[in-house]
Amino acid sequence: MIYTRSAALLYLLICTLITMKANGFFVGITYVENSIAKGAVCLDGSPPAYHMDKGFGSGINNWLVHLEGGGWCSNVTICLAHKDTRHGSSKKMAKQIAFSGILSNKENFNPDFYNWNKIKVRYCDGSSFTGDVEAIDPANNLYLRGERVWQAVMEDLLEKGMKNAKYALLSGCSSGGLAAILHCDRFRELLPVDAKVKCLSDAGYFINAKDVSGKDHIQAIYNDVVTTHQSAKNLPVSCTSRTEPSLCFFPQNVVQDMYTQLFILNAAYDSWQIKNTLAPGVADPHGHWHYCKLDIKNCSSSQLQTMQGFRSEFLNSVGELMSSSMKGMFINSCYAHCQSEVQETWLRADSPVLDKTPIAKAVGDWYNDRSDFKKIDCPYPCDGSCHNRVFGPNEYSQV
Repeated sequence: MIYTRSAALLYLLICTLITMKANGFFVGITYVENSIAKGAVCLDGSPPAYHMDKGFGSGINNWLVHLEGGGWCSNVTICLAHKDTRHGSSKKMAKQIAFSGILSNKENFNPDFYNWNKIKVRYCDGSSFTGDVEAIDPANNLYLRGERVWQAVMEDLLEKGMKNAKYALLSGCSSGGLAAILHCDRFRELLPVDAKVKCLSDAGYFINAKDVSGKDHIQAIYNDVVTTHQSAKNLPVSCTSRTEPSLCFFPQNVVQDMYTQLFILNAAYDSWQIKNTLAPGVADPHGHWHYCKLDIKNCSSSQLQTMQGFRSEFLNSVGELMSSSMKGMFINSCYAHCQSEVQETWLRADSPVLDKTPIAKAVGDWYNDRSDFKKIDCPYPCDGSCHNRVFGPNEYSQV
């Protein structure tokens, strides 16, 4: 039995390495050591970090900056729990990570961005890079400095050549996708006026929907994040000047006033939002949604009906953007979360498509002005190209 299990694990490792060799490559970590003196640090006081693959050929002056996701820590207790993980300390981060999908350096896997300078900024602040609390409580030595982390990493990249960028794209996944929206216009301001700069939010379009018990669970979470991290002063003024700062964590209250072009890549049945916004554990104490959240195929007809209502709310929140020449859109009907970082969903023979167009081509065509891509999928289960997530019993995280 032990031998069989060991053999299975070895086989899995070999398959993983073969897949990595075919579809991705490993990139080492860079620590922004001089940021410590500026107080720009992770939750535990360690320096921020990123992984960079240098551009080559015609892409040497082009920059793709991708912001990692990882949820939020909405109070001191949760932030302390994050502090000793890779989402709170660069000491806990892997020294090398795999680049694939939008970060791939192979033309056939990433035709529009393969030879750009590609950076993945690690996430270790718990506030989508918006927090800035000056005081440090000696009882816990917790640093809430996400905004300073953003500034320190950008300054480091500018010094390494981004100040001469000809083309640039700020992207991000999940809470990093939200950060790409919140920081988009400011990213534009960092770069030369004649540079072509756009932004991409992957699974970062979180909507202000009630949970299945009728409560504003996600709104309460965001209110706590903004309060704990003192984020209000670092959110877009166009939003905070007319509404509560915590509501500015919802892109629907921000994107209309952005002046930098934005592409929204999102699943209408975003698996994180279904699990944490629509049916969080606190709203489902008896676990009626447990198996549904693990695999959409397990959902009952009434649960699917509730999810169709969530989709309608999501589409209403992006509906006004359909007429905007400043926005691109790929909204599919998959049960998924983050589709740009993984090769199988970004660009492969069997990757998700809308109007026969894979995500990589849709984003590339939009960025390079080859087409004004705005597509919304038909309702689940119509799309056979989806790579729907199936979670293990311990995989679905709660906020």
